[in-house]
Parts: sequence; C-alpha cells; structure tokens
Amino acid sequence: MAEKKIIYPDKTVLTGISPRSWEHPADRAALNSLRAVPGLDQVMKFLVGMTNEKSLRLLFLSSTVKCSETQFPRVTSLRNEVARILDADYLPDIFVTQSPVLNAGAIGVDTPFISLNSELVRHFSDEELLSVIAHEMAHIMSGHVLYKTLLWVLMNMGIMIFRLPLSQLVLMGLIGALREWDRKSELSADRAALLAVQNPEVQYRTLLKLAGGFETDQMDIQEFFAQADEYDSYGNVVDSVYKSLNLFTQTHPFPVLRIKDLRDWYESGRYEEVIQGNYPRRDGSEDDDIRKDFEEAARQYQEDLKKSRDPLARTLSDFGENISKGVENTAREAEEFFRNIFRS
Repeated sequence: MAEKKIIYPDKTVLTGISPRSWEHPADRAALNSLRAVPGLDQVMKFLVGMTNEKSLRLLFLSSTVKCSETQFPRVTSLRNEVARILDADYLPDIFVTQSPVLNAGAIGVDTPFISLNSELVRHFSDEELLSVIAHEMAHIMSGHVLYKTLLWVLMNMGIMIFRLPLSQLVLMGLIGALREWDRKSELSADRAALLAVQNPEVQYRTLLKLAGGFETDQMDIQEFFAQADEYDSYGNVVDSVYKSLNLFTQTHPFPVLRIKDLRDWYESGRYEEVIQGNYPRRDGSEDDDIRKDFEEAARQYQEDLKKSRDPLARTLSDFGENISKGVENTAREAEEFFRNIFRS
C-alpha cells in the first residue's frame, strides 16, 4: 500500500483500539445478544448479501461518483486519515451522491462502503467531513452495518418478509427492538467521530449543521444546548409520551438528543481516558460478556433517567428509587424481626 499523506499529524493515533471504547452500553448489549443467536449471522449474511449488497454496489457504481485519488481526492484523503487515527484495518470505498439532503450512510455486508451526499462534501469543512466519515467508519468497525441492512430489509421487503414463519406481532417486536438499537448505535458512532476529530467544538458544530443547515453565523452552540435542555424538561407526562411516539419511527435520535449525549460522554472523562491510551484493544484478548453488557446498559438507562428532566423520566426514576428503597426497608425490617425472634 502506498504511503498516505498525513493531514493532521498532531492528532493522537488510537493504535489497536477496540470499538468497545466508543460503543454505547445499550448498543453493545443489544448487538451481542443478536450475535449470540446460533447461526443468525450466517442467515442474515445470506439473506442480505444475496438480495441486496451486490445490487446496491452496482447501483452506486452506475449512478454516483466513486472517490479515488483523482475523483474527490479530498474525501479520499480524509478517509485515509480517519483510518489512520482509528487504526482501521479496512478501507471502505466512498461514493458521492448528488443530493441536497445532508446525509451519509454505510452499506453492505462483506465489503461495506460509505455514501456521502454531495451537499455534505460541498459545505462541510475538512474536519467536519472527517467527523462524518469517522461516524460511518465506526458503524463498519462496530459491525453495525449487517444489522442496519437487516432492518432495512425488514422495513422495505413488505410481503416477502411477512411470509416468513413468524407472526406479525413477533416481526413488529423485532423491528421495534432493532430500531431502538439502531438509534443507540448512532450515539456510539458520534463518540467515535469525536475520537477521530479530537475537538468537541468541531463535533458539536457538525451536529448543529445537520440540524439547522450551513448558516452557522445564525446559530449558536450554547443556545442549541439550551434548546436541548428545554426539550428535555418540556411539558408534562403526556408530552413525554408524544416525545416517545415521535422518536419511535426515527432512524436517528433527534439532534438535540445526540448533542446532549455526546456532551455528557465527553464531560464524563471517558473521552480523555481514551485519548490518553486507556482503552480496550482488539488484540483477541477481549471477550464479549453479554451479562456484563446488559448490566452496563441497565446502569446507563438508570443514569440517563436520573439526569433527565423529562417529566415521565423523572416519574420512572422516582418510582424505581422508591421501589429500591422499599425493598431495602422491607429487608431491614425482616432482618430485625427474625433477630428479635432469636433473641427471645
């Protein structure tokens, strides 16, 4: 492989970094539980790969521009830089698609590739585009792409899917679970993008542009954080139900949720730990512990509920704490009761 030009020599290279370093606990727990189903990966690769991957690659080859050293060389250089910083062992092809919508995606199974809409390439700075490419590269490194493609198949193959030997209720439950995981996987990829950019202000600005467009002189990051807090605490329990219903059909968390989660992760100190070299390596020594992942996911949800000012979240958090306190009090009372009996 020819030597690649280093664009950002001052950025820390995260040698051998494992995707576990950036994965949201709920993302990892759900993904590991899916991976634990015997033979599921092989079935999905057959279903998705045979029906979708080859045709999609041909579609992109025929109707978009494939990046190279001579076509969108800036994009190609930034992809190489992301691979260097995240120490990726796979360089996906990137295709630029003519579209006014600010969007990107990672597609495929055995040879996944990245698509970038042309407005991203046109209007995003080098570091902002680096962030977007790193986000999609993280989906590939974390093994998200197979399951994202499965969700796409479930959502788009209609009659064929409902002929499977599963009830409609089971399929809707699977789709709902995959959607919840899918949104959490976006939070994971945002964290990986921050690890590549290594500047929270750039990452916040990137998310702000995805929400409001290019006129950054008309927007303010701190005001957007205030907007996120307003959304979090808005209304009553009924409004919280509306929030959940609005989110249910979304492929991504709302921008205010993404930027708030990223800020919380950055301020937790975990980002700095990774940059300083304290992170798991993908050297074969790490083993997926599904039980531990679920415990971490449960703790994360509890912490999110406690930190949230959403009325329904506060109610659930208080309810959970009251149950916990009630159990503890009952246990103490029972212990005291039996002690008194034995003293008699």
